[in-house]
Amino acid sequence: MTQKQKKILLTLFLIYAGLGLINFIFFPSANLEGVGLRWVYSFGGIPTFWNTINPMTVIMSGAIILILIIFAAGVKFELIPDKKQALVESLLGYFWELVEDAVPNQKYRKPIYVIATTLFLYILIANLLSGMPGINVSPVNDGLKVALFTDTWYTPTSDLNTNATFAVMVLIISHIFAASAKGIGNWLKMFIEPTPLLLPLNLIGELAKPVSHSLRLFGNIFGGGILVLIISYMLKYFVLPIFLWGFFGIFVGLIQAFVFSLLAIAYMGSLLEE
Repeated sequence: MTQKQKKILLTLFLIYAGLGLINFIFFPSANLEGVGLRWVYSFGGIPTFWNTINPMTVIMSGAIILILIIFAAGVKFELIPDKKQALVESLLGYFWELVEDAVPNQKYRKPIYVIATTLFLYILIANLLSGMPGINVSPVNDGLKVALFTDTWYTPTSDLNTNATFAVMVLIISHIFAASAKGIGNWLKMFIEPTPLLLPLNLIGELAKPVSHSLRLFGNIFGGGILVLIISYMLKYFVLPIFLWGFFGIFVGLIQAFVFSLLAIAYMGSLLEE
């Protein structure tokens, strides 16, 4: 580890410790009112599935997309790569190798690669935000509670709607690719193999994919956030909660982003096998 990297780590640790000290002094008792609840907004009088949104999911999703665009614009590909270019090339090269190994049909490798890396980068940034102290908004009896540096940034991956949307998108795209590669007849035949008696089980197996795909990510991110808040309430927001912020946000968040993207590649690749 270079001296510059050590200084960066030390700076981050001091920031975390400083925020922990601020919370310990000015917020000695954490208020758990509104924990686990979501701020929702409905367009119209009667809230329904179609006219209700989670504003924080929308706002933070837009912020994450903006962060990715700014980061991508800052990467300049040169013949002799700098550290940022080397990191990006290593990451993209590793994902390309995964796609090459899992997707037998060369025609669909590039679109699957684009989908998988996009999902990974979005989920990674979203999960990392859950490990950094910031602003969070939650509903309470008399309105909204804005938490400033007593909680981490709200992450869209702690909203099941976000994860389920990605999982359903992967399922639909994988079957579109399968139908295009094999033909409609062979694609439909896939559901009655090896015998038509297994049609119900094959259908259940396909429908179970987005359920498990989305719940795994949601459970880890949302559950981690709830666990950190409960421990913070008991320990008055000092050393351990700050460590847990980093653990769930950086370590668990990185693993879950990779697992989600890896499963997306595996699901799409398995349907393209002959």
